[in-house]
Amino acid sequence: MPPLLRWLLDLTITNPIAVRLVQNGSRRQKHLLVRSVYLAALILVLLWTLVSQTGAGSLDYRELAADGATAFTWIAYLQIFLITVLSPVFLAGAIAQEANPRTWEIQLTTPMNSLQIVLGHLLGRLFFVLALLVASLPLFALTQYFGGVPGRSILASYLIAACAATAVGAIAVALAVSRIAGKRAVFAFYVSVVSYLAVTWAIDLWLRTGTGGVTWLTSLNPFLALESLLNPSRYPRAGEGAPWALQHPVTAFCVGSLALSVLLVAASALTLRTGGLQQLIAGGSSRPWYRRLFRLGAAGSEHRPPRQVWHNPIAWREAAARNSTLGRIVARWSFIALGGAFGVGIVVAFHLGSIDIGAFRFVLLATVGTELAVLTLVAINMAATAVSKEREDGTLDLILTTPITPGAYLHGKLRGLIAYLMPMLAVPLGTLMLASLYVLADGLGRQGGITLKAAFGTGSITVPAVLPEGAVLAPLVMVPFLAFCVMVGLHWSLKTKGTIASVVSAFGVVSAIAGVVGLCGLKSAAEIQILGPALAGLSPASLVYAIIEPENAMNQTIASSGLSQARIALAVGSLIAAALYIGVVSAIHTSLVRGFDMTVRRLAGMR
Repeated sequence: MPPLLRWLLDLTITNPIAVRLVQNGSRRQKHLLVRSVYLAALILVLLWTLVSQTGAGSLDYRELAADGATAFTWIAYLQIFLITVLSPVFLAGAIAQEANPRTWEIQLTTPMNSLQIVLGHLLGRLFFVLALLVASLPLFALTQYFGGVPGRSILASYLIAACAATAVGAIAVALAVSRIAGKRAVFAFYVSVVSYLAVTWAIDLWLRTGTGGVTWLTSLNPFLALESLLNPSRYPRAGEGAPWALQHPVTAFCVGSLALSVLLVAASALTLRTGGLQQLIAGGSSRPWYRRLFRLGAAGSEHRPPRQVWHNPIAWREAAARNSTLGRIVARWSFIALGGAFGVGIVVAFHLGSIDIGAFRFVLLATVGTELAVLTLVAINMAATAVSKEREDGTLDLILTTPITPGAYLHGKLRGLIAYLMPMLAVPLGTLMLASLYVLADGLGRQGGITLKAAFGTGSITVPAVLPEGAVLAPLVMVPFLAFCVMVGLHWSLKTKGTIASVVSAFGVVSAIAGVVGLCGLKSAAEIQILGPALAGLSPASLVYAIIEPENAMNQTIASSGLSQARIALAVGSLIAAALYIGVVSAIHTSLVRGFDMTVRRLAGMR
């Protein structure tokens, strides 16, 4: 075999690390289940779209081609969504399983070079994501039988999904090689990917309000790149003379993703044998410069300044001890400072007339919604690892030897996590409260006013920019909902032996419940009178939407009974929702306390 061909094979398909990861992962039932659910979701959406579009009547070839194109568009978007959601799940193992520096020390003693080690991890993890794409290719090919779906669009959509997965994989491997990220960074990595997609989409939607065409962010987001491919009339590309990235956003996204992947792989290979970025930041000292700047001791130091412990030590540990590292301190207070400043800036820009009521509402809804979503993900991650992490490192065995009862232990976890999250929860709630108080104060004499005319039938109704009672209703529902998310996370953390499994399970349960309740609340609020606005209060998402855009969220009730009746129904629904969440939290807590000893003994000794 020629030496060059052997070298290329050692980097790719015969790479020992890639072969090990593929063989071990292929034996896991979890991967088989994920692939099955992935294909089932695409098949169901395709069948549902075709049946709902075609109906029972006869169709000509033109209508059949249009229905086939619509079905392809739906499953193409679904595939990008599933790949974007599932890629971090598969690739997070590169961070979690290789977080220990000793793992890298062992690999560095093998005959493999740095590039082989890095590419082995990347290709081994990326194989399962690319296998999902290949498995769904026959399904996409079926859409061509209906016509209206060019093969070029199918291949381009697959290329977008593959490039997005490759970029996410390269980032995950780079984090693992840097030695900076540990197991706790897995969920932060997942949240960062989802937040990046949401933020770039929201900013692009804001930038194209006037032009309607592609923006610079189109080539940075796979969903936007796919939209420019599938909806060229609604989301047109720039004409000749414009920058290349605006004329060819799909090509720009693919090239940019692959270029980023190559740069990260090269940087990882160069820093692998030097200890990664962790050693570079530390500068060869026992204390990195940033810890010396903040007068923090070396990591793992046995002495720390004394602290005053709460009556419940478990609650204190969850609330206070999580700020023991510089990274957590900076991340938490950066979120609070930047989010608070941005919230104030929205209201100030609206008051000065820089943005109109429509733009003010859009920015406020996107900001509050994104912050609440991120905070919910953080709450689930923290709660889902609160017990399983202690079981893995043996701390739970020590706690069980103390006089702390199961009720005090679980109550302390719940109280401590809520206390830790409250300052961050104050950011979106404070932003909404500031906007509500501003409207209540009649805009401080803002030129142009703070109301708008909403058309209902032949008449119109004056609607405020934001419902003033939102300052009370949003905290009333969001705090119990956050406690519900924490309690669900604690449930799975107690009954699951590993942190990754507990996070995935808790995230799936909360997503399913919140998704169903939120969608039902949004649909009911718009189409059912009186009862609809009450159902909107059951979900924070539908509640925030009803507070910011009441004429759209509660259309039928406002049209038939007036705005005041809709607001009363929304307030009553919020009270009921708060009581329901509190009741569910109490029920889960009672159930966990009752089966605590049996569950702990069943999983005793597992790491």
